[in-house]
Amino acid sequence: MPTSFNQSVIEEFRAKEGRVGGPFEGGDLLLLTTTGARSGAEHTVPLGYVRDGELLLVVGSAGGAPRHPAWYHNLLAHPMVRVEIGTQVYGAVAVPAEGARRDRLFERVIDSAPGFAAYQAETSRTLPVVVLERSEPDAQAGAGEAANLGEKLVEIHTWLRSQLQHVRAEADAHFAARAAHEESGGSGVTAPVPGLGLQLRQHCLAFCESLEFHHGSEDAHVFPALAREYPHLASALDRLRDEHRTVARIQGELLSLLEGIGTAEPGAFRAELERMSHELTAHLDFEEKSLIPVLSGIPAPSGPPPVPERDGDPAGA
Repeated sequence: MPTSFNQSVIEEFRAKEGRVGGPFEGGDLLLLTTTGARSGAEHTVPLGYVRDGELLLVVGSAGGAPRHPAWYHNLLAHPMVRVEIGTQVYGAVAVPAEGARRDRLFERVIDSAPGFAAYQAETSRTLPVVVLERSEPDAQAGAGEAANLGEKLVEIHTWLRSQLQHVRAEADAHFAARAAHEESGGSGVTAPVPGLGLQLRQHCLAFCESLEFHHGSEDAHVFPALAREYPHLASALDRLRDEHRTVARIQGELLSLLEGIGTAEPGAFRAELERMSHELTAHLDFEEKSLIPVLSGIPAPSGPPPVPERDGDPAGA
C-alpha cells in the first residue's frame, strides 16, 4: 500500500489533472503503477521524471537509501507498467539502462534535476535509470483509439510482434557486441557484454507476460462470449485454445533460450529463436484471420490499460 504521504499526492494528482503542490509543485511528476513481484497486486507511486526525446526516464533513488525501491524490484519481475502523466494514461515497458547508456542517461537526468546527483553521492549503489517505453506505438504516432474489437486485436498483435522483433534485434546486437568484445581481447564467450542483458530480458518478459495476459483474457472471457453468439466459430475457437497451450510451452522455451545466450552458439541460437518466432506469429496470423470478421462489428471498450497481475519473484512489493 502507498504511504499516507504518497497516497495524498496520488489523489491530488488525479484530482487536479497531474498538478500537485508541496515539494512536487512545479516539477515534472508522473504516477507509475507496477505489479508486485511478490504479491501480484498493483502498486502506484508518484515519481519525478526527465524526458529524453520521446522517452521518459525515472530513477530508483529512494532518496539515496542503500537499497533499491520496491517499485524497481517490481518492474524487474514484471516489466509491463502503467504510466499516468497529466491526463494521459498508457501502458509502458520499463527497461533499466545499462553500461554507457545508463551513464549517459544519468547525466541527462542530473542536467535537468541536479538533486539526483546528491542522492547518488549518499549511497554506494548505482542508482538505476529506468526508461519507460510506451507500449502502444500507434498511439505515439497520433492514431486514434481502436473503434472495435477487431482493431483492438490488431493493435495488441502489432505490439506483440514488435516486442518479439525487439528480442530478435537485441539478440543480434548481443552477438555482435560479444564478437567485438572477443576480438578486442575479451576472455572468451563467457566474458560479460555490458549494456544489453537487461534490455533483452525486459523485452522478452514483456512479450511473454503480455501474451499470457492476452490469452488468459481470451480463454476466460472473449472466447466463451464468442462461442455463445457465433456458433460457427466453434472449431476455430477450439483450435485457438489448443494453440494457447502450445504457445505457453514456447514462451517457457523462449525464456530458457535467452537465459543461455551468454554461452550460446550464435547460429544455433538464431535458428531456434526463428523457429519459435515463426510458431508464435503463425498463431497470431490464424487468430486474426478467424476472428477479425466478427470482432470488427463489436465496439471496443474504453478505459486505462490494465497492468497484468500475477505472482512473481520473492522480492518487491
